[in-house]
Amino acid sequence: MWSLIYRAADAIRRGSFASNHGRMGEDLAHRYLRGRGCTVVARNYRPPAGHGEIDLVAWHREQLVFVEVKTRDTVEFGEPERAVDADKQLHLKRAARDYARRAGVEWQQVRFDVVSVVLSPRRIEWRRDAFH
Repeated sequence: MWSLIYRAADAIRRGSFASNHGRMGEDLAHRYLRGRGCTVVARNYRPPAGHGEIDLVAWHREQLVFVEVKTRDTVEFGEPERAVDADKQLHLKRAARDYARRAGVEWQQVRFDVVSVVLSPRRIEWRRDAFH
């Protein structure tokens, strides 16, 4: 039942945002992580200060995971995860600290993952503990 609802919601989003690869990638990553035991608790979290945005926040076993999703049509211009540079990591960490503080989660209990999505041919890769 829930699977049908998620597929319908994804189809509506794809129709509304046909050229929005980022949204499509986040939908695919969300479903991929759920299928591998993660419980996604937030999408597109932006702290009140407005510095950075976290694509997905999930629990994986005993860890709170902050997930950056990078999506590309093809790998013609490189792998998607290469776009997570030091500046991007800094913004993610700032937003993650805010989220962890508000959720009452110890910083030692968090990790940062990157999910790379290539749309053609479709490929999803989950890189755990991508940076500290």
